[in-house]
Formats: sequence, structure tokens, C-alpha cells
Amino acid sequence: MKLVLMGPPGAGKGTQAEFMTRKLFIPHISTGDILRAAINAGTELGVMAKGYISKGQLVPDDVILAIIKDRLLQPDCKEGFLLDGIPRNIKQAEALDAILAEMDITLDGAISIEVSPEILIDRLSGRRVCSDCSASYHMLYSPPVKDGVCDSCGGKLYQRNDDNEATIKNRLKVYEEQSLPVSKYYKDKGILIEINGEQPINLVLQDIAKSLGLNWDD
Repeated sequence: MKLVLMGPPGAGKGTQAEFMTRKLFIPHISTGDILRAAINAGTELGVMAKGYISKGQLVPDDVILAIIKDRLLQPDCKEGFLLDGIPRNIKQAEALDAILAEMDITLDGAISIEVSPEILIDRLSGRRVCSDCSASYHMLYSPPVKDGVCDSCGGKLYQRNDDNEATIKNRLKVYEEQSLPVSKYYKDKGILIEINGEQPINLVLQDIAKSLGLNWDD
């Protein structure tokens, strides 16, 4: 299957992507991961991307999309893939469609994991990270034994700057402004699949499976 995975920060895309790619035997293609891989490998596109990043600039869409195209040409994508992190706006969605059309590829679905802003704020603002070993905790769902202290190494736990409530609200506002048109774009194409991401993880996965006509009860 050829799929796109969408959802706001804190929706659980990473968790579901891990399950989905294992169940479907397809690669999880995260734009962040393949961008770093291209830079580390020193490819022509990776060198271009590194040049923009070193200047503190955003990597242009055409460079990112070219890197994605190179990744989709790899043999492990022949039977399908799960794209994560793109498209983030209409321009990217249209450009991605153009690339897929060149490759004679048609998307089977665009899965959007939906979670209310209130729950997203709770999920994201509750995250804490160890300053020494980078272990991750959540004050509601997986708290440390001793408040503010890492269970693993005894290091001090802290909240990342982008996990404070004001920053989270701004990130969600930006996401909503950009994502709503993309959701409509795929809805108009008849391939948008909206999933309730407020359920337990296993039920979210089951709903995704059902929407794709599959059975992952095991």
C-alpha cells in the first residue's frame, strides 16, 4: 500500500507508523530521517540541503521532494510505503502528486489521526526529558518514581522549550492553518481516512486497519 500519514504534534504518528510498517511490510519514510540520511551520505541533494541548513535557512520544497523521489525509487518501496512529514501544505501536496504521477504511483490513502487541542496540550506539556541520559517521561502517563529525577541515572528532568503550553498552542495553530486545506485536498480526491486518535493505541491501530480493509486484531 502507498500511504500518507498526517496528524498534529502529539497525535501518536510515530507509534502508529511503527506498527503499520511492521504489519504491512513497507518502509516508514520520514522526511526528517531521509533528509538527515542524505546529508550524512554526502549525496548531491544532501550537500544542497546541508548548505541551506548551515545558513539557518529552510530546505526548499523542491530539494526535499527530490530527496523523497530518490527514496521512493529504492527497491523496498516497490510494494508500498508510508510517507510521514509531508505534505504539510497544499503546495507540497500538489508537488508530491506530480512526482508520484511521474512514477506511475497512486496513493491508496491519506490517514489523518485526529486529536483535540486540549488532549494534545496535555500530552505534549507533560513530557519531561533527563538532562543526563535523555530518557523520556510523561507526568501523567509514565511519570518517574521520584518527581523531577530520572529513574535510570538520577539525572534532573526538564521540560523542553517547545513543550511549554504557549509554544504548543502556537504549533497547533500553525498546523491547523496548514493541515486543514491538505485534508480537504485529499478528501476531495476521495482518499482521506480520518482516525480518532484519542482512543487507546491498540484501538487506533485497529481503526486504521479497518479503514484499509485489513484485520490486525492479532
